[in-house]
Amino acid sequence: MRFAYYDRLSPARQRTYRKSDELPALGLPSGLQLGGVIERIQSALLDDNRAAVQLACQQLIDALVNGYHVPPIRVRVLARRPSDDYGELHGLYEPGEGKLLARITVWMRTAQRRQVVAFRTFLRTLIHELCHHLDYELYLLEETFHTEGFYKRESAVVTALLGQAVRESSTRG
Repeated sequence: MRFAYYDRLSPARQRTYRKSDELPALGLPSGLQLGGVIERIQSALLDDNRAAVQLACQQLIDALVNGYHVPPIRVRVLARRPSDDYGELHGLYEPGEGKLLARITVWMRTAQRRQVVAFRTFLRTLIHELCHHLDYELYLLEETFHTEGFYKRESAVVTALLGQAVRESSTRG
């Protein structure tokens, strides 16, 4: 299924869209044990500790980009989501340029109610932005689109991370 905006894309951009849509779901790089860092993200969110959330997110993203063998990304966690007439911005991916590293920005509080974002929503947003980086750096796409394939890759990584956190937690407790 193609999203409605597909028909407004140029033929070259439609080819990139189709290529993205056809890419397979993505698993975690082998050998990574990330359950502990996932738990640290969750705990830091519950404690409303922005610095600890940022540190744990950076650790997670560092492990994933190393495992996928793609260039590093800087993670920035800010307090409250920006919003406008169209809604709230959940996350932002900015590709690297020159010597500047790519950057992911995520926000840990909602714009209107200023509540800490639910853990799974926050994690999904972080991984969503990572998937944009992977589109450019792992799959070498000219552009990154929100395709059905993109969302399947995002979902597969999030599901694997959450599953790993549950397994590691149950073996400790």
